[in-house]
Order: sequence, then C-alpha cells, then structure tokens
Amino acid sequence: MNVVVAEHAGFCFGVTKAVDTVYEQIEKKTGLNIYTYGPIIHNEIVVGDLEKKGVKVIESPEEIEGLENGIIVIRSHGVTKEVHEKLSGTGLEVIDATCPFVKRIHKIVQEESGNGKGIIVVGSANHPEVEGIVSYAGDRVYVVDSPENAAKFSENRELEYTVVSQTTFNKKKFQETVEIFKNNGYNINIVNTICNATDERQSEAEKIASEADVMIVIGGAHSSNSRKLYEICSQKCARTYFIQTLDDLHLKLGEDVSLVGITAGASTPKNIIEEVQNYVRTNF
Repeated sequence: MNVVVAEHAGFCFGVTKAVDTVYEQIEKKTGLNIYTYGPIIHNEIVVGDLEKKGVKVIESPEEIEGLENGIIVIRSHGVTKEVHEKLSGTGLEVIDATCPFVKRIHKIVQEESGNGKGIIVVGSANHPEVEGIVSYAGDRVYVVDSPENAAKFSENRELEYTVVSQTTFNKKKFQETVEIFKNNGYNINIVNTICNATDERQSEAEKIASEADVMIVIGGAHSSNSRKLYEICSQKCARTYFIQTLDDLHLKLGEDVSLVGITAGASTPKNIIEEVQNYVRTNF
C-alpha cells in the first residue's frame, strides 16, 4: 500500500512566524508575563503547550484592562482596528504577529473604503480574520460566505464594490461567488486575496484525494483552512477522515485500499503529520 503526504502540508509562513515569535519571547526569560490576543493559531496542541509554558490567552478587549508589565503578541489572524488601538494604549509591549497577507487586506480595504467604494468580504463572518478585515472598512461593508448568499445579495447596484477574500477561503467557491456578483449586474473590482499557500495546499489536496482510496486531513477543530481541505477532499474521496491528532485516527483498511493520502492544515505541527504518516506506513 502506498502512502502519499502532501508537500504543502503543515505550518505556512504566517503561522510559523507567529508561533516562533511566542516561543522566542519564552526563551528570552525576561520575567514578564506573556499574553497572546486570541489563540496564536487555531491548533489546540500548540496553544496548550504554550499555556504550559506560562503563556496566557486574552479573549476579549475587557481582559486587556488592568494588564501591565507584560508582552502581548497579536495572533496570526490579526485583530480588529479597535482592539489594535486599545492594545497600543496599554503599558504592554505589543508584538504584532499578524500574517503579512492578512495585513495586506487591511490596507486594501481601508484604502478602497476611503475612496468611497463598498467592500465585500468573501469569508466567514465570525472568523477572527474576517472580523479584523471588516473593522478597517467604513459603513458599507458586507460579508458573504457562499455563492448561495451572493445570489441573495441585494444592495445598491449603482455603487462600486471592491471584493476581497478571507486568505483561507475555498478558491473555487470564491470564483463562483464573484461570477454571481458579475452576472447580477454589480460593478465590482476583484482583488484575489487568497494566499498562495492556501491555493497550493487546496489544489494539491484535491489532486491526491482524487487518486486516493482513503484520505486523511489533519487540523485543529476550529481551523477554517483545515475544514476547507476536508470539504475539498470529501468531494473527491468518499473515505476522507478529519482528525486533530493520531489519537483520533481509527482506521480499518481492507485489501481494496492501495493508496492513502495525507494532508494537513496550515496550523498543524510537523510532528503530528509525521506521527500519522509513520503509523499508517507501519500498521497497514
């Protein structure tokens, strides 16, 4: 039996940068409290390890009040403009580990909104990345999470809109969504802000899944990009499993299985991917 592991599986550039930033602060042993605003990435294993090392997660603006003599690292997904300003006004040392690709969207949205354009963000409204993007726009900002909801969009057709995307959105669904806006007569300027790493990861996962008898997707339970990988792979391979760690994997493979594919979300540590890979190779 063959086991194929996606080349673009595991930590992306933005995640690596954010996680390394926190561990660097731990290693400095300054004696200061270390905080992250929100989980630094959507992976419970990584966040749990940081907590064991004394890193505390701040979940809301209210929790910022009263903090002093510490370091706070802004998560890879970024924060809202209001939270960023509030953090800057504290006595804390603020280290911004927002993914550069996400910060680029903040800049685009702020500039386009300032030029009088409406903003359409294609993504999940309750995802922290999207919440941050929305905060940099003016009043005329809309979040659309699917082609189906794009078809229901009924705002001012006289207004010019700039369309951006959550960096981890499904590329095909983004293209479908954009086509619906065009077909419905909206004047849109499209900026494809799905990051290259996401595009490569999704395309590669789809190719492997289309050839595999069994597909394993590894990712955090709250990881948007991992869930999208699962969605893509499920459409190509009926026997697709979504797991967080090896403990979640309960495989029973018959003689009909000749190829097992493995991919992982951008928040999945390399050691977890290797554990799953070695287990499959050794036991089947």
